[in-house]
Amino acid sequence: MIRYIRRAAALCLFLLVALLVNAARVQVFEAPSLDADPANRRQSIARYAEPRGNILVDGRSVTGSKDTGQQLRYERTYLQGPLYAPVTGYASQTYGTTLVENAEDDILSGTDPALSPLPFWNEFTRSRQSGGNATTTIKASVQRAAYEGLGGKRGAVAAIEPATGKVLALVSSPSYDPGVLSGTGPAVTGAWARLNGDRAQPMLNRAIRETYPPGSAFKIVTAAAALDAGVVSDVDAPTDTPDPYVLPGTRRVLPNEVPNCGDASLAYAIKWSCNTVMAGLGVAVGQARMVEAVGRFGFNDAGLRIPSRVVKSNFDLAMSGDQLALSSIGQFDTRATPLQMAMVAAAVANGGELRYPYLVDRQTTADNDVLSVTGSRSYAQAMNPATAQQLQQLMVDVVEEGTGTNAAIPGARVGGKTGTAQHGVNNSGTPYAWFISWAQADGAGQPAVAVAVVVEDAAANRADISGGGSAAPIARAVMEAGLREAG
Repeated sequence: MIRYIRRAAALCLFLLVALLVNAARVQVFEAPSLDADPANRRQSIARYAEPRGNILVDGRSVTGSKDTGQQLRYERTYLQGPLYAPVTGYASQTYGTTLVENAEDDILSGTDPALSPLPFWNEFTRSRQSGGNATTTIKASVQRAAYEGLGGKRGAVAAIEPATGKVLALVSSPSYDPGVLSGTGPAVTGAWARLNGDRAQPMLNRAIRETYPPGSAFKIVTAAAALDAGVVSDVDAPTDTPDPYVLPGTRRVLPNEVPNCGDASLAYAIKWSCNTVMAGLGVAVGQARMVEAVGRFGFNDAGLRIPSRVVKSNFDLAMSGDQLALSSIGQFDTRATPLQMAMVAAAVANGGELRYPYLVDRQTTADNDVLSVTGSRSYAQAMNPATAQQLQQLMVDVVEEGTGTNAAIPGARVGGKTGTAQHGVNNSGTPYAWFISWAQADGAGQPAVAVAVVVEDAAANRADISGGGSAAPIARAVMEAGLREAG
């Protein structure tokens, strides 16, 4: 009898051990995969059980949360959603997160370990804290000036504080209300289908996720390369560039939209935007030195984060002579985001030093205790200080006497460069109108703002001055707002 009891006890012990081993397997080894299983709604329920932290502009929340009373309790809300959508992105219970909502998700959702009262607190308790806040560098008045300036036209604006790299405005048009994607159900899926099916692509962030041929606005980069390389030593001296200019290795003639470009000086070529002079200078600088120069401005950097990801602006690493000539005037395969071209203007304005652009100034707890602050840091010395000083004056001449007079601001020193970028089969598309610029108030120690504007559907002719006609007034309004903020 005792023998059978022992066997039964051994069997029970074996079953208990097996149960414990299986429990350990599930809770320890399989826990991560079970947590990530799409069929497991506990993570989603926990994620939306508390209000999400907020994104702030000028110290005020441009986001919020509403209690739906549903299983996924709190949905994201947006104040002036279309105005700030290119900054915030969306936080959707159905489609996930984008832009700052994505880059700062750990803080906003309360899962970042920095929010925990003790080290490893979240890991031990399997809990989350109240969502923290992300304070942006955006200035509301500058953002609104850019948004209203575009007026619903397809295009984008980026504005930077040259001395720090703070992003003051980031606008993409047309825009959309991210709040329509916040929840779940047919209304959300319908809004998603409608927005994605819109030919105007309102959810495309044209400021940092779209690249355009920069056209003549890129000539500032080529001029910097030529001056730094010693190809040009006197900006007022003839450049020995013929007009007409035959692209190297071809019989194709590069046209100018303005007269008197034959053998023109660099100063004249920037002021009136001579294609032949700038193409010739790019060829004279050479492929290797041009690639090195554009890299210092941020081109070909696939790792740029602000903290949202910025798509790479492109300048080809290997080209034939004719391709290099076209690339040097912002055509061929040269492409740039508006943020990249704002970085070009900012480097000139800041004496040649390019500061790393950033969009989130600091992270705080729900009680506004500071967790981290984003410090200003150098990206690169984009050009020699002497080169930057010369380019500043050349850009001022563009605004005071050349193609960019529509950007002039009384009481401020303004530098700019127009651009018209041709595209499409045989350049059949409506040209993109560009304007890059910076502004410094009279008596101020340094420029307050650098701006890049691109308008896709400008009522533009093919002359370079169209950038001054379509994009320069928008840039002027943005610079005026930036100057008021600095003052």
